[in-house]
Amino acid sequence: MSKIYDVVIIGAGPAGLSAGLYAGRSRLSTLIIEKAREGGQIVNTAEIANYPGALEGDTGPSLIERMKAQAVHFGAEIVYDTVQEVELEGKTKTIKGLNNTYQAKAVILANGAQPATLGCPGEKEFTGRGVSYCATCDGAFFEELEVFVVGGGDAAIEEAIYLTKFARKVTVIHRRDALRAAKSIQEKAFANPKIEFMWDSVVKELKGEELLDTLVVENVKTGERTEVKADPEDGMFGVFVFIGFRPQTELYEGKVKMENHYIVTDDNMNTDIPGVFAAGDIRAKSLRQVVTAAADGAIAATQAEKYLNEEAG
Repeated sequence: MSKIYDVVIIGAGPAGLSAGLYAGRSRLSTLIIEKAREGGQIVNTAEIANYPGALEGDTGPSLIERMKAQAVHFGAEIVYDTVQEVELEGKTKTIKGLNNTYQAKAVILANGAQPATLGCPGEKEFTGRGVSYCATCDGAFFEELEVFVVGGGDAAIEEAIYLTKFARKVTVIHRRDALRAAKSIQEKAFANPKIEFMWDSVVKELKGEELLDTLVVENVKTGERTEVKADPEDGMFGVFVFIGFRPQTELYEGKVKMENHYIVTDDNMNTDIPGVFAAGDIRAKSLRQVVTAAADGAIAATQAEKYLNEEAG
């Protein structure tokens, strides 16, 4: 704990790695803390089509590997630790992890977000045994089986279309009678003969023996419950959940200003605490994409440098 870094970045997704690149290139002593693996949600993406300059055939992992290499090349250090507590007030910030304690003059919060869950009985028990939150990760496991996709936004419908590459049939379960996805995405889904829709419905329970083979669906208008069982020859089916994301902000509750659990910043990524910045999906904003996360990280690091220069007088 003797070293005080110029900047500590919590999270190594596109926002954190971009911040590490810019901070390192500015000759700031920079540490990135990541609890598991670099990349965040993007590592679950099989194809990168809307990131400017992405190479043909780029995947989430390949893009992140290049981002990581750039950040390290410019001097950013990466450690793997799970942050347990943060002290953000004052000129020296303290980050306490399971393995070590770290100190910095400025901190960039880039923890990202995680998929929202259904919260129904059986979901936790069957995660990995029929329940998934990543079509590109698990779609191939359901070759020629039936799968259900819960959600009605862009991500849900895009993933439903993707799953038709593997599944025999894909049923979209949506709590409303119309989708929220972009019209262009809806048109592709409605035109796909493998996709069907279960409107005005929510999943209330997931059941099975070793593998998921039954789901209970409730009609939100009539209250009627229906039990859907897997084809006996299949013995199971898949349920893919795409109902939004939750920002990973539990560590910062009551410490920085938030709005619906997202950290509030200005256009320069400043939080309400001097020397503390936020970037990426953890931040309250209108668009959460790789390109906006990378931009947030670049801005946060640049503003952190400006803050440090001002503090140095």
